[in-house]
Amino acid sequence: MIGWIEGIQNAIEYIEENLTEELNIQDIAEKACVSAFHFQRIFSILCGFTVGEYIRNRRLSIAAEELSKADAKVIDVAIKYGYDSPDSFTRAFTKFHGISPSAAKLKGANLKSFAPVKIKLTLEGGTMLEYKIVEKAQFTVMGKVRCFDIDNSYDEVPKFWQEHMQSGENKIVCGMYGICMDSDGKKFDYLIADNYLPWNEIPDGYETRVIPAGTWAVFTCRGALPKSLQDVNTKIWSEWLPSCKEYKLAGSYNIEMYTPPTENPDDYYCEIWVPVEKI
Repeated sequence: MIGWIEGIQNAIEYIEENLTEELNIQDIAEKACVSAFHFQRIFSILCGFTVGEYIRNRRLSIAAEELSKADAKVIDVAIKYGYDSPDSFTRAFTKFHGISPSAAKLKGANLKSFAPVKIKLTLEGGTMLEYKIVEKAQFTVMGKVRCFDIDNSYDEVPKFWQEHMQSGENKIVCGMYGICMDSDGKKFDYLIADNYLPWNEIPDGYETRVIPAGTWAVFTCRGALPKSLQDVNTKIWSEWLPSCKEYKLAGSYNIEMYTPPTENPDDYYCEIWVPVEKI
């Protein structure tokens, strides 16, 4: 069984070896021995950019090197690195480097370099992460569902919450849970949800989803949102998971559990639930 850090690095090396080929997120995540859903979310947290951004930036960085050092045609380089046309390549290249591909061929052109990622586990000090391992029975939730692309979900999901609260629909579903459920590896369904009460009718525009029985690592978040949630989320993937020897990730979903607002935001309490299984 490879470690978490080694798995991520294996996936990065696979990307590097196949930058001129079509890359599939399922194949990439397989190298890390996790689902595409978990891999993309955790990669973004650890690296500060998405898998898609990493691949695009690496391709544009290497493409610039080839244009500057060899008598390569722009159209050939564009096709080599996955662009359908010189125009789409030129737009992406110019946005990244600040100059056009043809300008990059000129001697002395200023180009930007984007180096391969190296994942390393570092000791940051004795920070505390409060969690417990619990067994939960299967349960059903009802909520408002929207599909998001992992690449822009950090910006779009908060807008979804804001829209839900401002529309008055929080009187139907108050938002006890924020649930991410894998859709196709690239996209995921996000639910603003409450526990489903089977004796109540399901309003138009709402759905029910079944959360399977299983083992969960439940992490405590204390303090004002969204900072407390983001801080704990980062520590889960950068500190807890790499050092955990008893459990590995399971399922393709995770849950944020919210409590009613407090008078003082610094006193707020919520949880992050991560499905796990024994190694």
